[in-house]
Amino acid sequence: MTHRRTAAVLGAGSWGTALAIHLARAGHEVRLWARDPALVDDMQARRANAVYLPDVTLPDGVHVTASIEEALHRARLVVAAVPSHGTRSVLRRAARFVADEATVVSATKGLEAATLQRPSQIIAEELDGRHRPIVVLSGPSFAAEVARQLPTAICAASEDAAAAERVQEEFRSRYFRLYASNDVAGVEIGGAMKNVIAIAAGAVEGLGLGQNALAALITRGLAEISRLACAVGGQRDTLAGLSGLGDLVLTCTGTLSRNRHVGVELARGRRLEDVLASMKMIAEGVRTTDAALALGARCGVELPITEQIADVLAGRRGVPAAVEELMLRRQRAEAETG
Repeated sequence: MTHRRTAAVLGAGSWGTALAIHLARAGHEVRLWARDPALVDDMQARRANAVYLPDVTLPDGVHVTASIEEALHRARLVVAAVPSHGTRSVLRRAARFVADEATVVSATKGLEAATLQRPSQIIAEELDGRHRPIVVLSGPSFAAEVARQLPTAICAASEDAAAAERVQEEFRSRYFRLYASNDVAGVEIGGAMKNVIAIAAGAVEGLGLGQNALAALITRGLAEISRLACAVGGQRDTLAGLSGLGDLVLTCTGTLSRNRHVGVELARGRRLEDVLASMKMIAEGVRTTDAALALGARCGVELPITEQIADVLAGRRGVPAAVEELMLRRQRAEAETG
């Protein structure tokens, strides 16, 4: 392998592991960084991630390490696949080891609670003014299906068209297709907000409210996401694409959706703390809800579904009452912005 085909993946959760596996199959020498040395030792011994993707074997091209310096050494492609709340701390540690010629890829969905920043903004800030191109990966993509080589199509969004094209080429395979976009804000808001709406979709299912209600929830959820995305500079058309509607439908209906699972269990009467404690993986929508609501308030955008989910997650309102509140809101023209 040449150094040009060396990739680093930061984060050994389900998505980071799946992307490392995919990049190795695509011809890269991949160094997968995990913060937990015990997990690293176990993955190296098993050649699998027993916690997050137990049924998928790591290709020979994947080397797992707990050293962030080792992972990043001379890597031309750096993929950040850590949870949104850990992005800043990991990138701060990584910044001095990222090669000047590297293309940095954000594979994280969410908003930072303290700053309301999107992952690409956090990465740019922590790279301390070094003008490396940043590309955002987002779209309908369950990690387990990518790892099993099932057909997947996502967006590669960047303000640097050449960088987006580079990532398209580096990630492309017979089962993995990427569409370029220059709408970073729209793509990231779509990726963050769909997790919030998926909690609501799970609640609709958990209450047994039927397919009519689910279709209405997804449609009005898309309108809510679009309003916020446009308010921060995104393009409305983006939200009709893979990183908007596509990801929203998958996360609201797919049985592998962690956020949907949270909503189902809350509707069945379980406490949020118990639901989260029983999950191995993070449901990003739980953390994103309050941040999205705060961002909406900052931008003067009404987010009624997000507001109800925030009340449910905080224990201020039960799921049936939240649904009733949404149904009893003032009726209006569909084209209105509320």
